[in-house]
Amino acid sequence: MKYEGQAIQTFPLDGGFVELKFDLKTDSVNKFNALTMGELKEVVEKLTKGPVAIMTVMQPGPPSMGKNLVQWFIFCIVVSIITAYITGHAVARGGDYLAVFRFAGCTAFVAYAIAQWQDSIWYRRAWSTTIKNNIDGLIYGLLTAGVFGWLWPSV
Repeated sequence: MKYEGQAIQTFPLDGGFVELKFDLKTDSVNKFNALTMGELKEVVEKLTKGPVAIMTVMQPGPPSMGKNLVQWFIFCIVVSIITAYITGHAVARGGDYLAVFRFAGCTAFVAYAIAQWQDSIWYRRAWSTTIKNNIDGLIYGLLTAGVFGWLWPSV
């Protein structure tokens, strides 16, 4: 996008980015006066009309399912360690199955699901996708809770 006003100029950069340059040539000090604000509004209108994209740029080559599965396994181990830490401080050894299930399930659900909300908030991911991912997180949390309740050490 190219725009050249009295106070604002745009310069296209690599990757589809645009640099805004604020330079009011008729004034010795650059400031946000009525002219600058009017031109800024024009630039923003032009930017909002065009397509907007947020992309993930990956290394060239085929995707590696093995690498992704290893990273997922490590993530699950980290979630389980954090879940064990929190549940271990909340429920004593030999605690009731439902107490273990409640703390472990809530902790695991938060770890698997809640962090994904920010993608819908900041990156405009469809909320329907986030809800589906949260359902997955709920299932993972319930499975984690069941395993923790089953294997919780007795007195």
